[in-house]
Amino acid sequence: MDSHDLRVFEAVARCGAMNKAAESLHTVQSNVTARIRALEAELGTELFRRHSRGVELTQAGERLLPYALKAARLLVEAARAVRDDGSPKGRLALGSLETTAALRLSPILSRFAAKHPQVDISLTAASNPELVRRVAGHELDGAFVCGPIQHGELVAEVVFREELVIASAAGGRLAPGCKILVKGKGCAYRDRLEALLADRGVHDAVRLEFGTLDAIIGCLEGGLGITLLPRALLLPAARSGRIRLSAVPPEIGRVETLFIRRRDAGDFSAMRALLAELRGAGAPAAPRRRAPSARARGGPGGR
Repeated sequence: MDSHDLRVFEAVARCGAMNKAAESLHTVQSNVTARIRALEAELGTELFRRHSRGVELTQAGERLLPYALKAARLLVEAARAVRDDGSPKGRLALGSLETTAALRLSPILSRFAAKHPQVDISLTAASNPELVRRVAGHELDGAFVCGPIQHGELVAEVVFREELVIASAAGGRLAPGCKILVKGKGCAYRDRLEALLADRGVHDAVRLEFGTLDAIIGCLEGGLGITLLPRALLLPAARSGRIRLSAVPPEIGRVETLFIRRRDAGDFSAMRALLAELRGAGAPAAPRRRAPSARARGGPGGR
């Protein structure tokens, strides 16, 4: 059993069929089939159950899969460590909430890219739960999320603090039957707005879901409903008189934006340089800490 065997095994498990795995590996199906048969013979057990639609993992295959994934990640980290001579370079995959990307990240990442042109940065916008899942699953090197989070495998550092406010056109208020403008389920600000509504006894609000912040703000200015978003994002529209902002209780309105990464991830120059840029941008000083586990915080996964 070697790393190539495990790579082929992981591809078959992920694709659910030998021919699809061959396509993803840019090889022929016979080569994939031969590799899997040889691996099964070496281990003395079947790893896949064959059927008309493709293959599925046996119990032995399910036990092997985490090790195959871990081996692949270790090889990537080993190659990164060997190439890391102290000068930031290579891939840096980041994730962010859309609001954080819109409000905070553009100048920071622009400066970072100018200082470190050999770093290949990618930025993916997603919801809080999706970002936590992707960092925990090694798909992203780090992400900017709304705190608090509850995940024992991650470390978190406070990088920004925001004030959330209720925004409405003239006459809009949180009342029975009101319309709220929100993003899809999993949005941290939507969760807080719904908690605020529940505290005020409003259980029949009409939820209007939108895919982008621009759509929410446009409909907000048109008087379609009410929303909860960072004050800094809404100030231009408020100063022009198109919307009205109202404070909310601190337990709802004060939020921390955290930068999360895996606790067991190897240290590398590009990440160190990014953290230095974040800290130098005036972010609040905070020690690196382990994100509390769900058991310690008494709840399910991250917001």
